[in-house]
Amino acid sequence: MTKKSWIALGIFCAVATAMMMMPSSADAGRRAPVALNAADADFIALREAALRGDMGEAGRISARLSDYPVQSYIEYYRLYPRLASAPEGEVRSFLSKHEGTAIGDRLRNDWLLLIGRARDWRLFDEQYPLFVLNDDTQLKCYALLSKLAKGEKVAKAAQDLLVQPKAYGEACVDLIGRLQREKQFSETDVWKQIRLSVEFGVPGTARRIAAFTEVSEKQLVQAIDKPNVIIDQGATGSRVARELFIIAIGRLARTDVERAAKVLERMQTRLSGEELAAAWAQIALPASLSLSKDAAPYWRKSWGALLSQEGYQWRARAALREADWPMVAKAIESMPPDLQKDPTWIYWRGRALLAAGAAEDAHKYFQLIAGQHNFYGILAMEELGLKVAPLPRPQPPKADEIAEASNNTGLRHALKFLDMELRFEGNREWNWQLRKMNERQLLATAEFARRSEVLDRMVTTADRTKLELDLTQRYPTPYDDIMQNATRPIGLDKAWVYGLIRQESRFIRAARSQVGASGLMQIMPATATYVARKIGMSGFSLSTLNDIKTNITLGTQYLNMVLANLGGSQTLATAAYNAGPGRPRQWRSTLSKPVEGAIFAETIPFTETRVYVKNVMSNTTWYAAMFENKPQSMKTRLGMVTPRDANLAELGDLP
Repeated sequence: MTKKSWIALGIFCAVATAMMMMPSSADAGRRAPVALNAADADFIALREAALRGDMGEAGRISARLSDYPVQSYIEYYRLYPRLASAPEGEVRSFLSKHEGTAIGDRLRNDWLLLIGRARDWRLFDEQYPLFVLNDDTQLKCYALLSKLAKGEKVAKAAQDLLVQPKAYGEACVDLIGRLQREKQFSETDVWKQIRLSVEFGVPGTARRIAAFTEVSEKQLVQAIDKPNVIIDQGATGSRVARELFIIAIGRLARTDVERAAKVLERMQTRLSGEELAAAWAQIALPASLSLSKDAAPYWRKSWGALLSQEGYQWRARAALREADWPMVAKAIESMPPDLQKDPTWIYWRGRALLAAGAAEDAHKYFQLIAGQHNFYGILAMEELGLKVAPLPRPQPPKADEIAEASNNTGLRHALKFLDMELRFEGNREWNWQLRKMNERQLLATAEFARRSEVLDRMVTTADRTKLELDLTQRYPTPYDDIMQNATRPIGLDKAWVYGLIRQESRFIRAARSQVGASGLMQIMPATATYVARKIGMSGFSLSTLNDIKTNITLGTQYLNMVLANLGGSQTLATAAYNAGPGRPRQWRSTLSKPVEGAIFAETIPFTETRVYVKNVMSNTTWYAAMFENKPQSMKTRLGMVTPRDANLAELGDLP
């Protein structure tokens, strides 16, 4: 590979890793855009030249920016495209000069990727402990490769790390191969990684890992793309043939769960107990995602199988839908320790204990998360007899505390980047400054964000406080007069609308999602046009969609239409606002009996919508406590979700 190719690959890895940490545009707070001057335009051009590896252009542009406010970034973008060939002393000089800064840590990440790829373990081991964020999966794999090169046992650490194949890259695939050659990974471990990669939709990674086994690439591609060919051959003969059969069964189950189950039943005597459990898990996961009534029975045949993180969680979710509390408990107990510590499964483990009559033990679990502002923290409070209630406001930040925030160079750099709509850099700089702040500093920084009209940064900052909780920072209520005028005439719950906006746009009026939704309430153009026509809004055009009054009016009217079409259930209507109004009806139609709103929310098959509903409903509960000045029950608000409501009109043309 040429030096230029190494540079391009390094750039790709670093940027891709960073972008994975980036919030969606709908969540990326910023002030109203400001006009860029010539120097700003040059800075953006420098950034683009550096990221595409154009050393000459980066050098020419940077020469014009000697007085630009963020010189550390000028230096970074001048060095970045030639990082692979730069003298070690120059890189060290940059890191020394900018030690303790976000951009210094960013360059160390970039450099470590190149060092790891070169297998320079002496230099890697020196620099890796200095990487503060430590959020790069490839670097973690390189760190294990370094230990492996010294003869250390790293199989357990690798198994804990290797759960997201989309983030593997070259380093993690190589780690799997090295572990196999050193006999720290068994053939079963390698095949688990192949199945995991197929499940995550990265067949290229699956093929690279498969090179460490006796399977041919052609055979694996057949199992993935033409599963019937492999299934027709049956689960006979070698280990390779049986593993390919298991993969093919999973691929078939994506389109025909019932047929996949029948095939497996015919072939089950030809598989070992461990292989059979893995095969049933391959069927159970797509059955769960389609909310099939057979999902739980399939999962009951999977005990002992090595699952993906999604698999472990969907086994518990399938049990929740069936209200099979012993299975819920068993499914959670089978999860890896890190998953068991998630508030989701702490709460449901407590509920399973309650169902078993072990109230004292259940309360111990609820107490672990009660008081957290998230969905399950609120539900745990209610299980302990408490409700979300208004909180006394802490002492407001003093002038000198706010002055400290306003004089923080990193925060000012962040605002500069946000003004230029460089959201990744802006959010990274802002969040970097929050890492070591105490409670008072966080409150003052949140107030600084409010005064700087960067409400999403205010919310992000305020969310980090543990003791001094200012609900007006965490749950802001801008444009209240417009909101009142929009919600009161149609009887819409204002707390719910604010809870939804907090999740959709964080109150950034110009927010725009990747799919084209706009404004505070993130309305799609087709939806806006439909609602404007339905309510007779005169003079509407898509160019006005980000106007605050227009956006709130259209968003609340549409939300009210969706609510009416779903029987007044905020749980269902919230899901509909995110996933489209037809899908919640489809999901509820798969229920065999009424379920708690919390169970319905947790078993939504779309990850984005599942997270969205839980966040909106918890936001709404806090807003309601603020507005009504009295304790609130989120459990009551979630209600029960029934299989269907025959009295409801069909959705018709509601988009």
